This record gives sequence, structure tokens and C-alpha cells, in this order.
Amino acid sequence: MQRILAVAHVLGGMLMVMAATYLLPIGWSVAVRDGTSGSFIEAALGTLACGLLLWAPTRRFRRELQPRDGCLLVVLTWVSMASAAMVPFLLELPGISVTDAFFESMSALTTTGATVLTGLDTLPQSLNLWRHALQWFGGMGIIVLAIAILPLLGVGGMQLFKAEMPGPMKESKLTPRITQTAKYLWLIYVALTAMCILALKAVGMSWFDAICHGFSALALGGFSTRDDSIAGFDSPAIEAVLIVFMLIAVVNFTSHFLALRARSFSAYALDVEARWVWMSILGSALALGVYLSWTGTYAEPAQAFRIAAFKTVSMATASGYTGADYEQWPPFAALFLLLLGGLCSSSGSTGGGIKMARTLVLFKQAGRELLRMSHPRAVRPLMLNRSRVGDNVVLAVLGFMLLYGVTLVGVTMVLLASGLDPISAFAGAYACLNNIGPALGVLGPSQNYAALTDFQTWICTFAMLAGRLELLTVFVLLTPAFWRR
Repeated sequence: MQRILAVAHVLGGMLMVMAATYLLPIGWSVAVRDGTSGSFIEAALGTLACGLLLWAPTRRFRRELQPRDGCLLVVLTWVSMASAAMVPFLLELPGISVTDAFFESMSALTTTGATVLTGLDTLPQSLNLWRHALQWFGGMGIIVLAIAILPLLGVGGMQLFKAEMPGPMKESKLTPRITQTAKYLWLIYVALTAMCILALKAVGMSWFDAICHGFSALALGGFSTRDDSIAGFDSPAIEAVLIVFMLIAVVNFTSHFLALRARSFSAYALDVEARWVWMSILGSALALGVYLSWTGTYAEPAQAFRIAAFKTVSMATASGYTGADYEQWPPFAALFLLLLGGLCSSSGSTGGGIKMARTLVLFKQAGRELLRMSHPRAVRPLMLNRSRVGDNVVLAVLGFMLLYGVTLVGVTMVLLASGLDPISAFAGAYACLNNIGPALGVLGPSQNYAALTDFQTWICTFAMLAGRLELLTVFVLLTPAFWRR
């Protein structure tokens, strides 16, 4: 019981901190006079009150959390914050259900970008800003979680993080204090977001649109202020700016930190994961442009390459901005884009999916096994970023991938059993588990997740949370061993 009370104390503090995030939409609502400030004030006060009710009575149980406490705290924090974040939707959107409101807030916080809302063009500005702000908070929250929480969980996350770090930093924190590390990463995140906002304003967006899309671009979330998403702007310049910043955000923020500290781009050259991410995305964009031009999907090659470039970067980074309806393309192209979204994000970035580091470990391990079949006595260490990857990391990756496959199949089968068609079921499960957003079928880019039943919506909500917390953190709570003393 004392464990639960210690976790409740920290959770209460986090909710009180979250109450401060409502100041942004409250201030915007007052400035533009869209009449929603009252709802945000009510939500902020409610969140603050819940936080105080958890924090104050449990102060005497405050202690250093154990690894198991970290797992419980992470899951409860995400569920609690999504529950608090949905309140403005319930108060301001007549007819929206608790299911849909919770889905929308969880989609935002996990930077999935799936939505059940329509009429985004006429949505109150402060409510639209809130959706994008949630994505922005969630994007950096995952990075801080990976650095500060995963070492306690012992699930292999930090080992992979060290393995991809260049030079002597791979065996230590970025700075002596983890709080200092988090502060520097937040500063980089804020600076890049400000640069993106200014660039979008310079190429023709309004301040409101620029701020919202700056938030979602750096978070790789994919929310937009328009139902037609980026296609509604019909601007090659806007697409180019978003491409640049999505390619920046998909790389490990640790590499940005090291590059800034050294004032050199050498950190990116030494980061093999970043090289593979950029080569995979840009190579796929070029190949898809050639394919769309060759199949006659677009009459003009320039148009084919422009659309292919934006859609490939958007999907591969798990942003999910919808520029063109890729379901109108040949089936190979649409499925290829969806596949990229699960593979191409760096660990330590704001993107979703299994992460490129795990992909590289899997391929290298497969190469070792093939070599061992031909030369049983050969000794070939698995290397990543010029550092040896231990067998414990390889086993952690294999365990993650097994759980990933089981979860993907399980979610797909449940959606099928609930009445969803096979294409929509698989694509929806894959898109939610990898935090991509748009899928195929009734969940494709020209539609949204409003087509789901309440049961299907909750299944997809669970998949988004499990995928964003890298599965192990969620599923460990379901094991009897976790609850034993």
C-alpha cells in the first residue's frame, strides 16, 4: 500500500504541473475572444484540485521510487493526463462522447495524430491550439521519459540509447545531472519549434496556423487546423518547411545536443542511426516519386515528386500529415508508406514505431546468425556506432519485437472480431501501435476514426498508449509478478 501512496504523491504533483499548461489556451481564448476561456479555466481548476487531493494527503509517504513504481507511475500519468485533457472537448463540443474525447486527447498526447473530429476549420481557435499543444507536450515528454525513467525500468531502452551514442558519451548521461539533461533537451526543442513557427509564418501561414503546425511538426504528431490538413494550404513552400523540420525532429535529440555543444555537424556523421533514417526516408521519397510518375498516377513528373516527397517524409516520420489521398495510388505505394511509419524514427526522437536502432540490431543479428551457419566457430561482435552491443540488448530487442508482433496481431484480430473489415483492421492496428495516425480503408487519409464503434475506439486508444510507451512499460502491469511484494 505504501508503494501505491508514494506513486500517488508523485502523480498528484504531475497533475498540478499539468494544470499550468491550460494557461496557453486560456490566454489565447482571451486574446481572440472565442468564448472558450471558461471551459479551460474549469478544466485547469479541476486538474489542480485532483492533483492537490492526491499530493497533500500522501506527503509523508514520499520516498525514492523503485523500478516497479516507475512503470506504474508512467502509465497512470499518461492515463490521468489524457483524462484531464479531454475535459475542454466535453465542455465545448456538443454531442461528443467521453470515448471520443478521451481518444482525441490520448491521440494528441501520444503524438499519433488520429482524430475523430470534423470541421476543424471552424473549431474555436483555442480548442484547436489545445490539440496541438498536447501533441507538443507529449512529444518531448516521451524523450524525457526515455532518459529519466527507462534506466529504472531495466527494459533495454537506455542500453540502446547508449549504444547509439557516439564517442565517450555512450557510457554516461549527457550531463552529470539528469535534470540538467532534460533542461537542455527542452531548450533545443523550444528553439527548434520557434524556428519552425517563424519559417512557416515567413512562407505564408497566419500566426495561428504557424504556431499550431510548428507544435505538431516538431512533435511529429500530424494534427492540423484544417480538415484537408496540409493539402488545404496548397503551398510547396509550406510543405518544404515542414519536410525540413520533420527530418530534424525524427533524429535523436541527443545528436542535436551533441552537435550544438561541439558546434559541429560531426555528431550526425557519427550517428549511424541518423544516417540510416535520412537515407531510408529520402531514398524512399525518390523511389516513390519515380514509381508514381512511371505508373501515370500524376501526369507531371514534378507534381509526382513533390507529392511523393511530402507524403513519404510525413508518413515515414510517423507525422501523418495528409497532403494527398494515397489510397488513390497503386496499392503498393499506399502500403509501402504505412510500412515506413513503423521503421524510420530514431530512438530518442519524437517519432513512433519500433525505431531504427532496433531495426539495425535485428538486421545485424540476422547477419551474425547467417555467418554462424557457415562458420560455426566465427566470433563476430554486433557493432553499432563503433561500439559493441551486448547480448542483453539483443535479447531485449528480440523480446520487444516478439511482444510487438503479438500485440499487432492481437489488436488486429480484436478489431476484425468487432466487425471492422480486414484492411481497416490491420492498417488501423498498425497505425495506432506505431503512432502514425492515418491508415487505410475506413480509417484512410480522406476519412478519420469517427467511423469506429466505441469498443473499437477504446481498442485503438489502448494501442496508441501501449505503442507510445514501448509496450513493456504497459504490459508489465498485467503480470502477476509485478504485484507481488
